Amino acid sequence: MWFSFWRSKDRFSLDQLRYLADQLSKVQIVNEVNKDFVIEALRSIAELITYGDQHDPSFFEFFMENQVVGDFVRVLKLSRTISIPLQLLQTVSIMIQNLQSEHAIYYMLSNEHMNFLITYSFDFRNEELLSYYISFLRAIGGKLNKNTISLLVKTRNSGKIASPVSQDEVVSFPLYVEAIRFAFHEENMIRAAVRAVTLNVYHVGDHSVNRYITSAPHTDYFSNLVSFFKKQCMDLNKLISDTQKNPGPDSKATITAAVDEIEDNLYYFSDVISAGIPDVERLITDSILTLLIFPVLLPSLRIVAANDIQSDVVTSLYLLCCILRIVKIKDLANTIVAALYYPIESLTKCFGGQVNGMIPDNGFTSEGDGIDNDNLAKNNNKGLVVNIPCSPNSSGFHPQSITMLNNGSSSNVALREVLLEYVTDGADLQVLGSLSVLATLLQTKELDESMLDGLGILPQRKQQKKLLLQALVGEASGEEQLFSSETSLTRDGIACELDVYLEKIKELYGVSFQLPNVMPSPRVPRFQVLDALVSLFCRSNISAETLWDGGWLLRQLFPYSESKFNNHHLKLLKISYENSACALEKEVKGFWPDLLITVLCDEWRKCKRAMESSYPPKEPKCVLFPPRMLFSEEDIPEGSSFTAGERMHELVKVFVLLHQLQMFTHGRTLPEQPLIYRPYDHRMDSRAQTSGLMSVPKPGTEMNLVNAVPCRIAFERGKERHFCFLAISVGTSGWLVLAEELPLKKSYGIVRVAAPLSGCNPRIDDKHPKWLHLRIRPSALPFLDPVKYSPHGKLKTKAFVDGRWILAFRDEESCKAAFLMILEEINYLCDEVHRRIKPLLKLETVLDISSSSAPVSEDSSSHTSPPNSL
Repeated sequence: MWFSFWRSKDRFSLDQLRYLADQLSKVQIVNEVNKDFVIEALRSIAELITYGDQHDPSFFEFFMENQVVGDFVRVLKLSRTISIPLQLLQTVSIMIQNLQSEHAIYYMLSNEHMNFLITYSFDFRNEELLSYYISFLRAIGGKLNKNTISLLVKTRNSGKIASPVSQDEVVSFPLYVEAIRFAFHEENMIRAAVRAVTLNVYHVGDHSVNRYITSAPHTDYFSNLVSFFKKQCMDLNKLISDTQKNPGPDSKATITAAVDEIEDNLYYFSDVISAGIPDVERLITDSILTLLIFPVLLPSLRIVAANDIQSDVVTSLYLLCCILRIVKIKDLANTIVAALYYPIESLTKCFGGQVNGMIPDNGFTSEGDGIDNDNLAKNNNKGLVVNIPCSPNSSGFHPQSITMLNNGSSSNVALREVLLEYVTDGADLQVLGSLSVLATLLQTKELDESMLDGLGILPQRKQQKKLLLQALVGEASGEEQLFSSETSLTRDGIACELDVYLEKIKELYGVSFQLPNVMPSPRVPRFQVLDALVSLFCRSNISAETLWDGGWLLRQLFPYSESKFNNHHLKLLKISYENSACALEKEVKGFWPDLLITVLCDEWRKCKRAMESSYPPKEPKCVLFPPRMLFSEEDIPEGSSFTAGERMHELVKVFVLLHQLQMFTHGRTLPEQPLIYRPYDHRMDSRAQTSGLMSVPKPGTEMNLVNAVPCRIAFERGKERHFCFLAISVGTSGWLVLAEELPLKKSYGIVRVAAPLSGCNPRIDDKHPKWLHLRIRPSALPFLDPVKYSPHGKLKTKAFVDGRWILAFRDEESCKAAFLMILEEINYLCDEVHRRIKPLLKLETVLDISSSSAPVSEDSSSHTSPPNSL
């Protein structure tokens, strides 16, 4: 019978469909003999139905009238081989996915055949069969809407399929129930497909179905989702802890993959919530708070010793940022902020665990759990002192400073103050993590503004706008504050929203906490944040990129700066700026003075753009990666120019930030370019002019050898060559040149080799006074070249290593002359660099020029030039 299937027929004809359906209906057993025919028949029928749906409706009419789907199910029951279920699931999936006619889709879902296939006992030990089954569920899920979803559920009334408008209680929904069985499968593609099915269900918006999925036992799915997410968080924490102890070449890629999966989970939560099912939002909120936030993330924000394992802290800071940034639930965001007023002790008392560590069973674990609280108290009993000026225009201190962390015990300190403690005293990643949390809270639209103001991070412009609105509508408190010295919301205004969420935490989650009866000035939180940020800019052990995040936060909070910084703040910032200026001035004599101005101008533009951006310079995930290593011992020797270049770049970034903050705190307009002198060279008889090399000396260029010194050098062992050596400088550039004399043109030669003058570190050999040693560094900083340097801080090629030249001269006098020539040209170059950046090194000059509308020439007392003088 089945051999006749292969006779020649028109593939896409109704006759062919009739023939296939007829042959399939005659199958009484499926075995190894006829399974190939059955598989081909199923595949061809799917192909013909898909074709007919687009070209000829009679194909599907025949398919319905002859109930071919019933034969599909019958064949499945007869099958004793795995290949038939595989093909059947693929056939039905293809048909459902490709059918466009609403009538055809309605028919496919309007009988019990689909529910039969969904609940059929397939042998899922076969991974390929499971994959086809999940694709089948996903194909059905993609066709769900208010009309079709009722075809797949049963209601309590006589078990009949519910109508779209039915309000009957749903008692069975096989598609949803069977899909979520695989929600936590180890295969990522299966989990993604299940999520697609569930999202299709949620976004239909059928009230009967919504009641079904939010009733027991189906609510367990949402708590299980959060539990699964919590396990991923714990795995991430362990991964980061292991990386801190034993970093490997693939550590960053492994962490990035784990982070991507965690963020995918959170985006799934966000997509579920966007369906607008209130009970689902509440279930997810409660699960995140009770399973993750209260027992794990917030308690991990304990103050740790400087040498303690910090993985718990940085991972929790990152996860808090992710949850707030991605999961847009108002109650969740405001409850987290309200919980920041709690000390860690009140959370650990309610949810168990150690005050100074993580919960053994339900939280992160680390070797740092046994930290000594007594020693920690000694280190932290100084507290966080907040200095409040008497009035907005006052430059002095409040007569009585307010100590917020005065009990010396990290377990009794409010979590919001722990975040600021990390800013002032934490390690680099802890600072970045705390700043990221504050920046995320600042950008979380679901937060009430009074909650932000209570934390001290409500931007001043929003304060003014809110107070103005209150004054315009006749609210006395708003009018009084707007025209009073205290431009902040009142204590009552802050407490109104805060107390609501504190009460919710107490009633719903059993965590009790009472705000002090006597509250400090409502301006304390704001100045607490300001003091912490100012202290941060005075720290020398924090990376420039982290300081830039602090600068961005400062600019967001205090856009109108003149009235918000007291004398103490200005003094600290000035001292920090002057120290940075001294460090930058030393770099003029360093390895890279020829690139100093280029880097300075480039970082100026980047910093200005970063400070004025709506988003912080770094993403929260950066907190998970340790500071970039500048070099490795085996590739780059100690004291290399590469390391010196990294250091110079870091110093420039810090200087630029502190310089721009100085202009900001003094209310000056920030120019597009740094205030430096125009390039100018007074030397008319320089070696560069005499030789004819006023630009980069390229190999093959002809030059005058009048000032050159003959020498010998071997670039290959045993192959010594004769050259003429010359050191030249033009403005802020300089080169070491080796040229070969032209035999037919006396006193002229051809440039063969050129190397940077800066960083050559000339030295006459102690034992051979005719030998001159030179260090040859790269002509450019590799980490500034995106072609050679990856965004993750690694060279795409092998790291640069400094070269070495040993020049041999005819006599000691020639060697010494070459040595002095190099020093002289280096001094010319460095003096020109110092002359050009001189205006930036004097704060008074910068402030005078920025407040003046007319350009000032270099000859004037201010010694500066207009902003466009590059």
